[in-house]
Amino acid sequence: MVRSAPMNLDEKFQLLHKKNQEAELAGGAERIKQQHDRGKMTARERILFLLDEGSFVELDKFMTHRCSDFGMENKKILGDGVITGYGTISGRHVYVYAQDFTVFGGSLSGTQSKKICKLLDLALKNGKPVIGLNDSGGARIQEGVESLGGYAEIFYRNTMASGVVPQISCIMGPCAGGAVYSPGITDFIFMVKKSSYMFLTGPDVIKTVTHEEVTMEELGGAVTHSTRSGVCHFASDDEKSCLLLIRELLSYLPSNNLDDVPLIKTSDPAERKETKLRTLIPENPKQAYDIKEVIEAVVDDNYFFEVQKDYAQNIVIGFASLKGRSVGIVANQPKVLAGCLDNNASLKAARFVRFCDAFNIPIVTFVDVPGFLPGTEQEFGGIIKHGAKLLYAYAEATVPKITVITRKAYGGAYCVMASKHLRSDVNFTYPSAEIAVMGPEGAVAIVFRGELQKAQDAEAERKKLVQDYEDTFATPYKAAELGFVDEIIFPETTRPKLIQALEMLKNKRDKMPPKKHGNIPL
Repeated sequence: MVRSAPMNLDEKFQLLHKKNQEAELAGGAERIKQQHDRGKMTARERILFLLDEGSFVELDKFMTHRCSDFGMENKKILGDGVITGYGTISGRHVYVYAQDFTVFGGSLSGTQSKKICKLLDLALKNGKPVIGLNDSGGARIQEGVESLGGYAEIFYRNTMASGVVPQISCIMGPCAGGAVYSPGITDFIFMVKKSSYMFLTGPDVIKTVTHEEVTMEELGGAVTHSTRSGVCHFASDDEKSCLLLIRELLSYLPSNNLDDVPLIKTSDPAERKETKLRTLIPENPKQAYDIKEVIEAVVDDNYFFEVQKDYAQNIVIGFASLKGRSVGIVANQPKVLAGCLDNNASLKAARFVRFCDAFNIPIVTFVDVPGFLPGTEQEFGGIIKHGAKLLYAYAEATVPKITVITRKAYGGAYCVMASKHLRSDVNFTYPSAEIAVMGPEGAVAIVFRGELQKAQDAEAERKKLVQDYEDTFATPYKAAELGFVDEIIFPETTRPKLIQALEMLKNKRDKMPPKKHGNIPL
């Protein structure tokens, strides 16, 4: 047997160059063209657009699957349908993986799972955020249970990383079946309108089982998940704007649960007063206003980065900065359902509060809430349980918590919205605040029912009693007398007051009783 001559050094370099080219071509020029024809970038293009220029370092570029069934031993492509590695965003390190639809439709194999799990393990050890760009047809059927096991390995690591490093999922194509549970565990989900889909069972299966006819867009599109299910936090019109939103979100987040929140450049004076806040809140307690105007008037550069803006709009959540320090904001929205808390709003806010607490992000809460939304739909839907989740989240949170009551704070909703009784550190109110068990009209109808029935002029007596109740209870002064609020402030001083409180609380240390974990009412 004649052996071929061993490769010289130059030939070895040429082989490496060839292998790199082969891996970067992925599924081939024709499939790359098909991806582009759909208006979509390739996996590699997405990563390079997301990260700082020249910062991407790829891992496991030459890994391939080990399946030998169904002729798969003759269909091996370097990288096996997922690109993994690390780089920087605004100079800060992140780990990133992107499923490549040009390779077996991005389907998950045992090898692809190993690559993603290795990345998650590195992120956990090194305390850096993880970004997953999902574009996959699901489990690789040819590998059977090995593919399913691969998903479960990823889910386990997502769970272990939860609350330790920020995890972001970006759905940039199909994401179906068991594949949806990895994004479902992560902290934030981004979707692209008209090109990304998430569902457990597709339209064909639904039609077969329940006889319902539904399109992929109606069932699991970005609009559905950002407005109806609440699964999606951000829905973008195109891929590039979606990736830019991820970069912006990360600017508010620390790299891990032990880091301080990032500092954001601002020239906005800490002592700035906003005179329009004096008149922004209507004197008529039944008149609506936009709480976002209050938020934007107070935060640095009047810029508020809203999260889940199209879902449960009766509550507002998002990030901003105060004197350059990142804060999470939760606020009732009087423009929608009068700011009442309901099932969806409670869930939306509770998860956001827990995220902020996990990553040391101070929470500022603006309160204008007349109560929980009444009705059989809410009660049957579990408003007791869902409202308790928000209460639990606030009570459990040990980060700095500052509350501003702008107007109404009634009943159980007063308690739930970061009241002093749930360990809120500093509680402010405006002079327009009304803190009571319920509104004056309802309270008088219950407390003075007998007197009203006996009164000669019931309407005049009712008006007098309502006014007396308002003067006594529908003000912030009773709560201030009891120490339930720390200060009644002029609205225009909200910004400097918040910044002073945050400065005072920046070294706050609080703790929970020793336990394995609590049992939040899921």
